[in-house]
Amino acid sequence: MPVDLISLAFIALVAALSPMIAQLIPGKPIPEVVFLLVAGALMGPYMAGLIDMTDSVELLSDLGLAFLFLLAGYEINPKHLTGSQGKRGLATWIVTLCLGFLAVRLTPYFSVSHVDGIAVAIALTTTALGTLLPILKERNLMDTRVGESILAYGTYGELGPVIAMALLLSSRAEWLTVLILVVFVGIAVLAASFSAKAKKAGGAVFKFLTANANTTAQTAMRVTVLLLVALVALSAIFDLDIVLGAFAAGFVLRYVIPEGNHDLEMKLDGIAYGFLIPIFFIASGAKINLAAVFTQPALLIGFILMLLLIRAVPIFIALSTGKDTRDMSPNSRLTVALYCTTALPIIVAVTSVAVKVGAMPQDTASVLVSAGAITVFLMPFLASITYRVVDAQPIVAVKEISRNPREIGSILRDHLALERMLAKQDAAMRAASFGRARAADFITHHTGRGPMESWIPNGHIDRANALIQGTELDAALWEEIKNQGDAEWAAAKHNGDKAWEHLKTEGDLRWSAVKKVGDQTVEAQQSGNWQDKAAALQSRTALRNAAEEKRDELARKASASRAAHADRVAMLFAAEQARRLAEFEKLNDDKRAELESERTARKSDRRTTREARRALRKEEGRRFGRGYGSWGAGDEGDSDRKETKDGTEHSDKDASDEA
Repeated sequence: MPVDLISLAFIALVAALSPMIAQLIPGKPIPEVVFLLVAGALMGPYMAGLIDMTDSVELLSDLGLAFLFLLAGYEINPKHLTGSQGKRGLATWIVTLCLGFLAVRLTPYFSVSHVDGIAVAIALTTTALGTLLPILKERNLMDTRVGESILAYGTYGELGPVIAMALLLSSRAEWLTVLILVVFVGIAVLAASFSAKAKKAGGAVFKFLTANANTTAQTAMRVTVLLLVALVALSAIFDLDIVLGAFAAGFVLRYVIPEGNHDLEMKLDGIAYGFLIPIFFIASGAKINLAAVFTQPALLIGFILMLLLIRAVPIFIALSTGKDTRDMSPNSRLTVALYCTTALPIIVAVTSVAVKVGAMPQDTASVLVSAGAITVFLMPFLASITYRVVDAQPIVAVKEISRNPREIGSILRDHLALERMLAKQDAAMRAASFGRARAADFITHHTGRGPMESWIPNGHIDRANALIQGTELDAALWEEIKNQGDAEWAAAKHNGDKAWEHLKTEGDLRWSAVKKVGDQTVEAQQSGNWQDKAAALQSRTALRNAAEEKRDELARKASASRAAHADRVAMLFAAEQARRLAEFEKLNDDKRAELESERTARKSDRRTTREARRALRKEEGRRFGRGYGSWGAGDEGDSDRKETKDGTEHSDKDASDEA
């Protein structure tokens, strides 16, 4: 017991310090997971020996893995599995599995007919979706097109290897394994259907769970943990990997609450990312033998290169040939492919199975797990670097330098400026997408109107997006449109607030009237027996409930009225912006250059005027013995000054003195 607690104390110390260290690095290029893995390897039994992999630590690590895959399954949208990208993701994963077996057959380290070769082939097809989720959330990629593609292809990169492990790494007959999988899936489907029907029926049990979800009972959280542990235990009984049970629990939870539950998600994130998931990553790092890794560098580098060739290249080709993704920029497609090549949890799982049956040495497993840990840092880093390098258009820069070698400095500066501008624009687009998603969630939660795409015409959204992408064309035009939109927004907000106050007042008056009637009913029957008093009390309760419902209905109408005003302003704003943008686009290049030169000239004139006024105020202060700028506002002095024929300046007051 003391050994367990000491190991847990060191694990808690590493878990607390890792996010702080990651935040200290500018730009946060290294994910927190990398620090957890490295610290686990340095403090594990193969190095410092501060963390012992006891049964208690192993159990907590398994629970961390279960929560990691629970959250991964919960984040998966069904359309990512059944949509066009989901179907291509499944086909791509099958291709990568075939390529994985082909690569294993050609390598001298493993054999396709043995468990170690099958485990390596499965590991080459995986995507660490659970590990990627916090990285995608930190970089605001979840609700972007890149994030949706990562989820679509990464879902099968997580689910496919789990099923392949159950089928190919089991010691049972294949037909028996398939039968057990069918039974397991059937139990999970029954659990999901029963829970969804209970929620729809709204019985006493569901009401109790909802009413006590945020009390000390924490019923929703306890039922979720029960679901997870039950399916994980069921997978262990069927001799399946616990990853399958945890993944199924995430699917069931998403099926029961497809609209999501913010409070439950916050609690799950707290117990998962705050306690159990860091234990899993630190324990995974503690299993790495760094000495063995350094003795086999060829296997380490070769495995990472095979991951790039077998996983990243097919995904890039699939994105380039898909009808709904071929219009994505090359750097976006490459970013998706690199993110989907991140692999760790499944590598830990498959190598553990191979080591347990004696088909793979622990040193080889350490090398493969180290390679997976490196991908957690390397692939997101390469994705961000590649994105910026492609934005700089290096090939175009080389061609321009070859034509004008003397202008190499200005060419490089222009391309670096282009890269920085596109990076800022991309960050702004991600932030706007993230903000729009947060706003949609807020509107859905408070008005019940559903996503914005369901009640705003697509034409307005497309025009608004087109305008956002063209905001750098003319700052003056943009400022004019923005001012007009702000004025219209203020007017609409004022009207919405007035409607809100009117409806709220009406609701309060109705509440007061109904409450007064209920109170009078109770007072009139105070002299009767207890049955009459009970009936009167029930009558007043019913009237109050009716009044509360009416007031809530009026409040919703007021919110909808204010939202309608905001929608109208947004649509008018988008239409006006699109019209002015179209007028600007119709101008030819000469006219645009003329407008740009006029704007530059106006800026230069304003700068010259300011300098002249500043010099004049200094001169006046020197001549009259006053402080800087203390004589007048400067503008009046400018208007009083005149220029004589010989070019010298005199004020009207000077002329009168001379006379």
